Amino acid sequence: MKKLFISSCLSGLFITSMTVYAKKKPNIILPTEATIEASSTTKTIVNPSIDSIEPSQPVEHIYHKTIFSLLGDPKYPENFDHLEYVNPNAPKGGIIKLHEIGTFDNFNRFASRGAPEHYSDSLYDSLFTSTADDISSFYPLIATSITYSDSYRWAEVFINPNARFQDGKPITAHDVEFTFHKFMTEGVSQYRVYNKGVNVKAIDDYRVRVELPETDREKLLSFVGSMRVIPKHFWQSHNFSEPLSTPPVGSGPYYISDYKMGQYVVYKRNPDYWAKDLPVNKGLDNFDEKRIDYYMDTSIALEAFKAGEYDFRGEGQPKNWFTQYQGKYFDAKDIIKHEKNVETAVNTRWLAFNLQKDFFKDVRVRQAITLAFDFEWLNHAFYYDSYKRPASFFENTIYAAKGKPSEQELKWLIPYKDIIPEQAFDEAYTVAKSDGQGFNRNNLLTAAKLLQEAGWIIKDGKLINAQNQQPFEFELLTYLGEDIKYAIPFQQNLARLGITMKITSLDYAQLTRRMRERDYDMMPRNYSAVNYPSSDLMILWGSEYLNSSYNGSGLHNQAIDSIIAEIVKNVGNQSELIPLGRALDRILTQEYPMIPMWYNSKTYYAYWNKFGQPAIQPSYAIGIDSWWYDADKAASLSKNREH
Repeated sequence: MKKLFISSCLSGLFITSMTVYAKKKPNIILPTEATIEASSTTKTIVNPSIDSIEPSQPVEHIYHKTIFSLLGDPKYPENFDHLEYVNPNAPKGGIIKLHEIGTFDNFNRFASRGAPEHYSDSLYDSLFTSTADDISSFYPLIATSITYSDSYRWAEVFINPNARFQDGKPITAHDVEFTFHKFMTEGVSQYRVYNKGVNVKAIDDYRVRVELPETDREKLLSFVGSMRVIPKHFWQSHNFSEPLSTPPVGSGPYYISDYKMGQYVVYKRNPDYWAKDLPVNKGLDNFDEKRIDYYMDTSIALEAFKAGEYDFRGEGQPKNWFTQYQGKYFDAKDIIKHEKNVETAVNTRWLAFNLQKDFFKDVRVRQAITLAFDFEWLNHAFYYDSYKRPASFFENTIYAAKGKPSEQELKWLIPYKDIIPEQAFDEAYTVAKSDGQGFNRNNLLTAAKLLQEAGWIIKDGKLINAQNQQPFEFELLTYLGEDIKYAIPFQQNLARLGITMKITSLDYAQLTRRMRERDYDMMPRNYSAVNYPSSDLMILWGSEYLNSSYNGSGLHNQAIDSIIAEIVKNVGNQSELIPLGRALDRILTQEYPMIPMWYNSKTYYAYWNKFGQPAIQPSYAIGIDSWWYDADKAASLSKNREH
């Protein structure tokens, strides 16, 4: 999978473009899943890996597919010529300059420590990949097809014999097997937990078999579909868990041609990229070079953009958008501003409580502190009323809880009524609005009452635990280069309740280390867009993944685990998935594990007017990888004519 990420720590702006292709299905007559599900006849097993079968064993139907989907039908047919959101005849050439906030000290995105270069995971292609307008389907990339049965316990994947790493060596099934075992032995712990019992084995050079310990359709298909492949001949002599000080051998369309550690990196288009002429790669990867410059401060980065130091900027701060994106280059249309309404699942911004801390273990305390965050005033005073406040972990989707639970939702909630909040059986989660005047009086009065009920009292102007007499003091961690103007008003509101909040700003490496070690009381977290409930929720909320840095709060319980397990069983079954998602959403939100901050109601971005763009933009991305360099536009920029 090849991705281009541009993120803002405030808005959660997420931009991705992915390259895929599809090979024509071989002329083999095999049943489709839809046919099988509609049929009541006895199924006949056709399993290429089993020579014989006992009569008493259940029979299996075999599917052979080049394109497959977790939810619904794929957007594109097997013989499509190119993606809808590209110009298949786009010219190649030129350079696009991008930016990141922070720094980096290595090129191993999968290392267990260090600060990896943000784009380094794009060095590796995956077996299959999704498109920016069809995120629940998988299209062939390194693989050409998949064969699996309706037991969903095994799959055989066929590798494209033309697939090559960037050094020209073939990508084989042995690399796939090596990749899996490398991740299992030296990768992050959550990978080992999630894939416990899975086996990946090369059958021959271009065929690999994946086996699961139990039936799991979503796990089997998503595992095969999203698996990146690393070169065995390079990584067998390197520790996968350790940082890498020099660029590795990749398989994607770009390789690292130049860099200065922590400051910039240049990705150069590989003219020998094995997949460059495949139909679904038409119109993508048009730039000869992509340069990413790193800045420690967002304000400096913005001024650098306006001066032409880089070409594209996603803006996460509305105040900047309305006040700073102006000047002669904007007037001359050298810089183009664009706004895109957010209509799909969206990245949201939260403040995560560390529930391992004693003072946050009472849900009434978490609710009280949430009430002290005056979103309405902040949004009006600082953010030009551009933000919306999330009320769900499935924001902007049909899986977000609404109103009171339905009978189908209650089926999943009632068995756990003794361990989940009582409010999960009432109206869906919402945070009481303030008057937006900056006083937040009613919410603070409610918060004070909740704190008193939880055993906290005011003594000499400070909130004190009635039992141990300890003052309520905690630390908010933030990133050094981040705009944290929200923090001071929040701190002041907490002080009115007698709570002391210390604000500590750290650089990227320090913040990452403390996040991984869960060494914090509270910190901002981006919650990535969840388009539909899937096994990803296990890593975000499951008890087995408590040590994962993805679970910012550490919330977990039997109810959450059980409902997620049911979700995994029902991915693809929309009638069950909707009430399951909504039931889970009710539990998660009513536990108050994180304070909802905001998300942008619009995506704001600007770029220097030297690029051509396709007529259609993908649903889930801006689609920068489908742009191309326009030499005539670049030459006509007034900035260029000034020199």
